[in-house]
Amino acid sequence: MKIIRGIRNLKNALGQRPAGGCALTIGNFDGVHRGHQAMLALLQNEARHRGVPSCVMTFEPHPRDFFAALHRKPELAPARIATLRDKLQELERCGVDQCVILPFNERLASQAPEAFIDDILVDALGVKYVLVGDDFRFGARRAGDYAMLDAAGQRLGFDVARMQSYEVHGLRVSSSAVREALAAGDMDQAAALLGRPYSVSGHVLHGRKLGRQLSESAPGAGDGFRTLNLRFSHWKPAASGIFAVQVHGLMPTDHPPLEGVANLGVRPSIDPNDVNGGRVLLETHCLQWPAGLRTHLPGGEAYGKIIQVDLLHKLHDERKYDSLDALTRGIAQDCDDARAYFASLHTQTRRQTTRDRIQG
Repeated sequence: MKIIRGIRNLKNALGQRPAGGCALTIGNFDGVHRGHQAMLALLQNEARHRGVPSCVMTFEPHPRDFFAALHRKPELAPARIATLRDKLQELERCGVDQCVILPFNERLASQAPEAFIDDILVDALGVKYVLVGDDFRFGARRAGDYAMLDAAGQRLGFDVARMQSYEVHGLRVSSSAVREALAAGDMDQAAALLGRPYSVSGHVLHGRKLGRQLSESAPGAGDGFRTLNLRFSHWKPAASGIFAVQVHGLMPTDHPPLEGVANLGVRPSIDPNDVNGGRVLLETHCLQWPAGLRTHLPGGEAYGKIIQVDLLHKLHDERKYDSLDALTRGIAQDCDDARAYFASLHTQTRRQTTRDRIQG
């Protein structure tokens, strides 16, 4: 998928874009949930029909983030479902040909909707087809709507379509619904809305290596509760707490995912000088580190490797511990609870397999 960042780069790409323009959809696409996926499938079909590439236009930061900061009201900013990296990865998986990322700043926020159509949609992108959601608004003071866009399309020679809301079991699928499920810790509901387990991916980062010092002599702890650390690049994640997880990408593709327990959040620290400085991290401890892990990884370490962590079941909210001993006991209990969850999951899978064989 080709990625174009910023208005300047978009206009620099003018002479490089296909002569036929593109089929475009516009939105934040936070989470790339099943409603987004349905919209992207329709976009792909229309793009193929016209012989042009499919294109998604999205914004960073989220427009509501921008206005929350502008008015100094952080509570107005929406919780973020996915990092930009994960959003782009999901868009690519959906078959999108190119993605335009526009910085949502004062210039874009104050741009008249007519100028947005003329300068960006027509002059820079040469759109032939534009697909939007049923609540789509654009331009300064959200003055632009579907009727304005449709009228411009008739005048300037591009088609405009609107997709109604997408429902699963009578529930309207939206980023807001996904955020509500994640805030409630209902990971099954979030997965149903997303069409996949909720996950976070990224490069494994160095931390304080505190986990290696914890419970080094505890049975089964190996070299302590060492963790794989990923940074969630937004201050307000939609999910937070302690989760039973599966880790993909640490071992070869033919190896099953590793089971683990993870903390997503700011990690209430017993050290005020914590190197993480209050930034949001996903810290994952594998319940059983594979025997061949050190052989598989260069230098025996995972730093710099890209992994994906699926958050399958929430155990509890983040907790602050007043000592290393209390922290060690808390993590050990979380590991036991995660093992119990996976044991139950495996039992359910075996029973379902048996029922399928009997019915087959």
